[in-house]
Amino acid sequence: METKPTGARRSAFWLAVMVTGLGTGLATAALMDLLYLVQHTLWPGAGLDLLDAAARTDWHRHVVVLLGAGLLTGAGQLLLGRLPSGNSTDVVTAISLHAGRLPALRTLGSAVLSVVVVGMGASLGREGAPKQAGAVIANTASDSVRLSDDKRRLLVACGAGAGLAAAYGVPLGGALFALEVLRGHLALRFVLPTLVTSLSATAVAWAFLPDAPTYAIPAYAGSLSASTWALVAGSIAGLVSALFVRAVAWADRHRPQGWWRIVAPVLALGLLGTASIIFPQLLGNGRDIAALAFAGQVTPLLLFVLLLLKPAASLLCLGSGVPGGLFTPSLALGALLGGVLGYPWSLLWPGVPPGLFAVLGAAAVLAATTQGPLSSVVLIIELTGQARSFILPLLIVVAVATLVARRLEMRSIYDARLSDSEAEERRRQRDLPPRRQE
Repeated sequence: METKPTGARRSAFWLAVMVTGLGTGLATAALMDLLYLVQHTLWPGAGLDLLDAAARTDWHRHVVVLLGAGLLTGAGQLLLGRLPSGNSTDVVTAISLHAGRLPALRTLGSAVLSVVVVGMGASLGREGAPKQAGAVIANTASDSVRLSDDKRRLLVACGAGAGLAAAYGVPLGGALFALEVLRGHLALRFVLPTLVTSLSATAVAWAFLPDAPTYAIPAYAGSLSASTWALVAGSIAGLVSALFVRAVAWADRHRPQGWWRIVAPVLALGLLGTASIIFPQLLGNGRDIAALAFAGQVTPLLLFVLLLLKPAASLLCLGSGVPGGLFTPSLALGALLGGVLGYPWSLLWPGVPPGLFAVLGAAAVLAATTQGPLSSVVLIIELTGQARSFILPLLIVVAVATLVARRLEMRSIYDARLSDSEAEERRRQRDLPPRRQE
């Protein structure tokens, strides 16, 4: 039988928790400042709005900047490949198969490269970098105080969730994301460490980053029409999410090898830059187009076109070897899908604001692609600053989408990047009853 932890072991663990939270907050602030610096430099006047700057600039910049991002990706991948690798730099893989151990230098290098190319316009999420940084800090802290493998897994998940929390200012959502999506256990004994880590990281980041909701939306209200739509749209969102997860798995497994690691990103990002001349919404992680959809400021035709092109752009970047996250691209996919599905519904049953369809669609796809319904609900509430006004249709669409997606595809967008045997091992671990702490 495992022995009860001593006072010294408890103190060491909580010291590691605090170091992880504070360190992740500082690292996230530094990474986001780097992203904004790259964005401001290459897309003048961008601020936080890459779409506005890209729409105003000439076509030469679109092509040159994205070709530069492709060259930088290829060179960076070659340099990172020469570093001591050990385990994978993927956080989910590290937690599931290697007790949270990651190659620190290579993982941090991948995080910096990710932030730079996303700032240049790659169609992937910015949250991948702070998640990796938080995981590395947690792993280093675990080494310093000699934590057990079980506690190391927990702390690395805490660090990665804290990175997400600090990047978007979502402390509770980040904590739930760490438990539900990354660690795979909503055990009571895990709650306090994840909360402390996310809260401390977010508090530190708020000293350097804007303290405001990521998406400013009107005060939408729920209705019978919105709740009924949620039942119908949730099923479609679940199907689309399952297809997107499978597409992520295919793209990740067909990443280029050898010298193609230099050529493929240049071709892919060059194509993206060319397409962005007509559709600047394809650049970046999708935050800007999601914000416009949430406010009901995107025409139905453009919603439909971007519903096809935006996820294709993200998959193109992922499949060519460009590093980045999938959180915001999934949310943007859901916003576009919700907007498209909401338009015909408004003709049949008027009264629901177009932006509310986009918000509900974003929540549905986010929940179904991450397999994290609870964390997704909280994340949408924190990201928009809205609480109870549309909670009923929000809960309905998330529940239906997640149930449908799980019937079609048990993997999340994070599990999809594992091999079949690795994914099976992760499912086995998540299904096991939680072990008692040492």
